[in-house]
Amino acid sequence: MTDRAIAKDPDVAADWDCPDQLKPSLVNQVISYGDDALVLGHRLSEWCGHGPLLEEDIALANIALDLIGRASAALSVAGDLEGAGRSADDLAYFREAVDFRNAALVEFPRGDFAYTIARQFFFDVFALDLNDWLASNPGPLRGIAGKAVKETSYHLRHTSEWMKRLGDGTEESHDRVQSAVNELWMYTGELFEADANGTALTEAGLLPDRHDLKAQWDDRVGAVLAEAGITTPETDYHFSGARSGRHTEHLGHMLSEMQILARSHPGAEW
Repeated sequence: MTDRAIAKDPDVAADWDCPDQLKPSLVNQVISYGDDALVLGHRLSEWCGHGPLLEEDIALANIALDLIGRASAALSVAGDLEGAGRSADDLAYFREAVDFRNAALVEFPRGDFAYTIARQFFFDVFALDLNDWLASNPGPLRGIAGKAVKETSYHLRHTSEWMKRLGDGTEESHDRVQSAVNELWMYTGELFEADANGTALTEAGLLPDRHDLKAQWDDRVGAVLAEAGITTPETDYHFSGARSGRHTEHLGHMLSEMQILARSHPGAEW
């Protein structure tokens, strides 16, 4: 995997503790963090050479590289925590779709430009607040999250401006981004799901309160949508299941492309 000069997180051996009974759940959460970044980074990379203008082509490629670098670091930490000898490459290239813990939001094909921007915007708001918390508290992802806060601040500024530009642009651009928001909205709630031990990890100081994250997300997203003239969907239904391995068919198709080289040459070093 491409690792943009992010070494293994020094905080893996830092001054923090996780009860033994919660260790599998913590590993699962770190894998989920890495999988979100890996899958979304791959989806963004599909825009390389296809952006609506050169500057945006480069911007999307760089955001994809940031995410893939973050995924590489996080999956390396996950491998160390679980103690099974699996590397970041093992976790990225030699797991089946059912073993991935990413949210469904990030696994759908790229769609049109408005769809890509709306999805990235939703994820960026979530990622900024999550990484800000992780970077400010002891835990296995603290070092990675510190770098991610800086990256995600740029990502969010970029996607927020595009949401406003598309929403307040032509009739077609407005309709396209409104359609994307409507389609993606039901998948956003899953970003804030934790497994059965999530509450215990929060009480142990290793995870943020997901309800607090959701409230912050609602405020940030609502403000940008209002400024862009985009209507916030009114629905309480949210898709659930991908965090526990029940993915859409799109993830399997994506992984078959992403993993084919490593599986064709097992043991090779890249």
